[in-house]
Amino acid sequence: MPEVKITIGGRTFDVACQEGEEHFLQSAAAMLDAEASTITGQIGRLPEAKMLLMAGLMLADKAASVDDENRTVKQRIAALEAELAEARANPARVEVPVIPSEISDTMAELAARAEALADTIEESA
Repeated sequence: MPEVKITIGGRTFDVACQEGEEHFLQSAAAMLDAEASTITGQIGRLPEAKMLLMAGLMLADKAASVDDENRTVKQRIAALEAELAEARANPARVEVPVIPSEISDTMAELAARAEALADTIEESA
C-alpha cells in the first residue's frame, strides 16, 4: 500500500492509500489545503485538529451547495422531459389555410386569358 506525503495548511502528513489512488488522494488533499490556507490566512495559525475540522466543514458546505444545485438541475431536467413527452404525445394542431375553390377557378380563368392575350400578341407580331 503506497504512502503519499500531502501538505495541508502548511503541515505535512503521511497518508496510505490503495495502489493507483495516489492522484485522487493528492487532488482531495489539494482541495483541503486550499480551504485550510484560506482559514489560516484569515485567522492565523490554529491547532491542527481545529484547522482540519474547519477546512473539512468548509468543503462539506461547498459539497452541500453543489448537491442542492444538482438536485435543482435534475428537477428542471425532469420537468423539461415531461413537457417534451407531453408535446410528443399531443402535438400542436397546425392548420393550413385552404384556398377557396372560387379563387382557384378565378385564377385559372385569369391564367387562360393571359395565355390567350400572349398568343394574340405573338400572332400579330
